[in-house]
Amino acid sequence: MNSYFLFVSLAGNQTAFFEALVRGLASGGIAGGVVCFHERSHEHLRRVGVESWNAIRMAEEASPEVDWAVYGIDNAQFWIGHEKAAFELRASDPLLVKFARYLQVAERILRQLLGRGVRPVVFQELGGFLACLSVFFAARRLGIDHWFVEPSFFRGRVFFTRNTIRAPRVPGPAAMEPSPEVLRYLERVSVRREAVIPVKDRHHYRDARRKILDRRNWVRLAEKLRDKYLLGKREEFEHVGGHVQRHVRMAINSRVLRRWHRALTGVERFVYYPLHVPADVALTLRSPEWLDQYALIDCLCRSVPPGYRVAIKEHPALVGALSVGRLRELLRRHDNLVLLDPSLNNYEVLERAAAVVTVNSKAGAEALLKGRPVLVLGDAFYRDCSLVRRADRWPWLPEAVTGLLRDPPRVPEEDVPRYFQDVWNASRPGEIYDASTQNIREFVRSMLDVVRPQEENILQ
Repeated sequence: MNSYFLFVSLAGNQTAFFEALVRGLASGGIAGGVVCFHERSHEHLRRVGVESWNAIRMAEEASPEVDWAVYGIDNAQFWIGHEKAAFELRASDPLLVKFARYLQVAERILRQLLGRGVRPVVFQELGGFLACLSVFFAARRLGIDHWFVEPSFFRGRVFFTRNTIRAPRVPGPAAMEPSPEVLRYLERVSVRREAVIPVKDRHHYRDARRKILDRRNWVRLAEKLRDKYLLGKREEFEHVGGHVQRHVRMAINSRVLRRWHRALTGVERFVYYPLHVPADVALTLRSPEWLDQYALIDCLCRSVPPGYRVAIKEHPALVGALSVGRLRELLRRHDNLVLLDPSLNNYEVLERAAAVVTVNSKAGAEALLKGRPVLVLGDAFYRDCSLVRRADRWPWLPEAVTGLLRDPPRVPEEDVPRYFQDVWNASRPGEIYDASTQNIREFVRSMLDVVRPQEENILQ
């Protein structure tokens, strides 16, 4: 039985990438197609001869109710949480109806492929939106392999995670010796203090004012307004007004927050908590117990011993996303809390920190490169690494922080590069949404590398 590679697209840039992957697979005699939650993408793919499904229109014909249990969903309310947080929505019922309809559409598409006598295998970027989750749960119900793809620690490499939304787990260190390639990479990012920014996210790493003034963003806004209100085109990211309001709010907040920004000069003996992207799937679905970062910061300020401070820094991709009101209250309540200037290089902060506490940020892995003690709270790829400490529950946090500072883990210097060799080995070459010829060739090869062992198991 031949494999059929099915991709899931929510936007135009995703579609361009998946179209290139389908063509790359086709050159090797492997079929593929795209489930589109973006009508313009569906229309484009049909014009250029790539198989596509208009999932949004198909959902209009589906029932508003579904038996959640048949998909292994115990509590649908939990799974709509990411979309509520990301789009700042309050009403649950419309999202539950949407989820039910999307599940039926995803199952219908997958059954259609099974009826052709092919073996579907699903690939999509890690995401917590209902479009992503519906295909994941439908594939799981039908016993079809589903792979979430996300950037690895290393630029130009990705994690492929099979049949789960949990983070990939890289225990270790187990590698005998790091390769020259890994050593060169670690030296480059550590010595030169280079941020590891995936290609797909580079345009986010700017302040909110520059994003608002960007001509390209105004063109995209005009296109979205035209498609939605004049042409009636549907897409998953159609909350245009809310998107604009958030960016205006961020631009205002970023200016207000400047009054509290501190440089590293004069900030001694601090525990560093790098703020996560608000409403990111890494928090909403992978580590929901730590979603309220303000409550976590409050607890950290009450957990560090006398003489220590808690230093926080906004995520560089969303400067201004902090709630001014909640931060003001934290600063009023805790004189040991410091808001660092978001323009500071993360490695510079890590070098000065007494310890690092994180839910599941890559900053936790970066801290290992700088020899900092790390306390990981959530579902991270390095959670099972023997070089870090863990705290799974809120009540354990004060003792864990105190213990980390009083008796930090002893990390042999040679174990750090050995562990990152493990991370390298657990990932595959490729960049998400880079449609260059070289990257498409590498990405196709990586997908085939992870799929073929599973096919061999089926045949056995």
